[in-house]
Amino acid sequence: MSDAIKHECGIAFLRLLKPLEFYKEKYGTAFYGIQKMYLLMEKQHNRGQDGAGFASIKLDVEPGERYISRVRSNDAQAIQDVFAQINARVNEEMIAHPEYADNVALQKENIPYIGELFLGHVRYGTFGKNSIENVHPFLRQNNWMHRNLLLAGNFNMTNVKELFNSLVELGQHPKEMADTVTVMEKIGHFLDEEVTNLYQDCKNEGFSKREASAVIAERLDLVKILKRASKNLDGGYAMAGLLGHGDGFVFRDPAGIRPAYYYQDDEIVVVASERPVIQTVFNIDFEKVQELQPGNALIIKKSGKISEEQIITPTVKKACSFERIYFSRGSDAEIYQERKNLGKLILPAVLNAIDNDTDNTVFSYIPNTAETSFYGLVEAAQDFLNQRKNDFILKNKDTLTTESLQELLSVKIRTEKVAIKDAKLRTFITEDSSRDDLVAHVYDVTYGVIKPTDNLVIIDDSIVRGTTLKMSIIKMMDRLKPKSIIVVSSAPQIRYPDCYGIDMAKLEGLVAFKAALELLKERNLYHIVDEVYVKCKAQENLKDDAVVNFVTEIYAPFKPQEVSDKIAEMLTEDSVKAKVKIIFQTVKNLHIACPKNLGDWYFTGDYPTPGGNRVVNRAFMNFYEGKDARAY
Repeated sequence: MSDAIKHECGIAFLRLLKPLEFYKEKYGTAFYGIQKMYLLMEKQHNRGQDGAGFASIKLDVEPGERYISRVRSNDAQAIQDVFAQINARVNEEMIAHPEYADNVALQKENIPYIGELFLGHVRYGTFGKNSIENVHPFLRQNNWMHRNLLLAGNFNMTNVKELFNSLVELGQHPKEMADTVTVMEKIGHFLDEEVTNLYQDCKNEGFSKREASAVIAERLDLVKILKRASKNLDGGYAMAGLLGHGDGFVFRDPAGIRPAYYYQDDEIVVVASERPVIQTVFNIDFEKVQELQPGNALIIKKSGKISEEQIITPTVKKACSFERIYFSRGSDAEIYQERKNLGKLILPAVLNAIDNDTDNTVFSYIPNTAETSFYGLVEAAQDFLNQRKNDFILKNKDTLTTESLQELLSVKIRTEKVAIKDAKLRTFITEDSSRDDLVAHVYDVTYGVIKPTDNLVIIDDSIVRGTTLKMSIIKMMDRLKPKSIIVVSSAPQIRYPDCYGIDMAKLEGLVAFKAALELLKERNLYHIVDEVYVKCKAQENLKDDAVVNFVTEIYAPFKPQEVSDKIAEMLTEDSVKAKVKIIFQTVKNLHIACPKNLGDWYFTGDYPTPGGNRVVNRAFMNFYEGKDARAY
């Protein structure tokens, strides 16, 4: 993606189902869990680079022994920093106590971070908050083992204020109005109630206070707790939690917006945000990794019992399509093919733009995430060229000579790597005052591969703000002096803000929205903007399920290509000599390419939860009123 957006988070959950001695015997170390957690988190580095956290729980420890360990970092290399801290502490203990070397029991008793239950998290700060207090896992502490709660998640809630107020009504005093804290406190509230009730039951049944602890751990009903805590949640989420005594859970939203995959055998149960992460770390075949179903929770009891339980009735599945287009690593077998299909499906529009002249067209991509779509585009172009050759041969079979046939067969689709990203320069861009000049040099070009008679087709996976296209890519491509530049987005036009975890919260930042406004002005239709504002304002105090997304009316007067042409005009500076055209994927083709991830609200305005309509209306009102504020 040429316009970098912060997005998503990655979760890693691991429960060892055998005694630590088993892993020492089979794998040579009782630190097997820590090593696997490092890999699970590092393989999800793409999902978050602002911070990382790790937590572990030891099972069946004696009172007075520490059983929860946690370390978090917002360092520039957060994952490495977390595990450097863990390794330093472990090595310190092992050097000071050589007797621990082959004694797993002593290691578990005396060395932090070793344990049977682990939770890891990598994050992006969606709204720029990157203090250590915002790094997961969050910890809710209590002197009762069962009431300790660790929580980490990949989520955004659209109704944080409502959830916060519900906690206040319960008599709580949350320390901040943040979705992670709010959700944790909701779960914690019902966890406290459940433990209190179970303790009373034990007391009535004649158990001593000490005996009651084990009984509570056995009887604790996480399904009941999560059902009560999840009422009124509106958002996209995959959250994982650990309880101090050893229960664990991973819970996914009812529309399946945020992803979660798991694998279990007789040694482990593991959950991650991406399937190939589990495949790679544990050498597991594709079909053995299961998707956690929408509205369900994976429940792992201290006893080792594992079950997938429905917590909320699932709605229509609207899994985030950006996971397939951009966010997830392309090493997933399905995602790799889907991204190739995105490239293949957009070829007809490209051929139309170049008048089918593949002989005088060079195909390229903007590094690096669009590379797979580029392969699909080029394969489809090669199929087109082969069909053209076949047709010519059949039509002229009686007059072809060996030389003319060889000349025909030698024609190939021309591909070049014309854009080279300067990664170091990208990280240097920080201040708005110098941003424009620096953005212009984010990419270098490969000279000498384009002729003045050539069309240059360059594919990107999506276009959000268009800043890098305008300030860098188009101007840099123009230096190669092509006849025309066709910028291809393998995703449709991003027209609406996201409210489920992607940093696209403001309408005025979206180039498609800006283009629609310009078209309204040009065609004397800007009164529609005022009308939409009045409609949005009238809904301000309605319940979420009664709110309608009226922002769609901003785009209604125009065909998609009209908006695309206006975007091309807006992103092309006067100094550019080549003819510039921008082509976007259609929503229909997106769904054909990515049939399992039909969440498309940022393209269509069809939000999967009621809170989404409120957010988009609020975002429009903020734009209209000139407020630089969050819409949720």
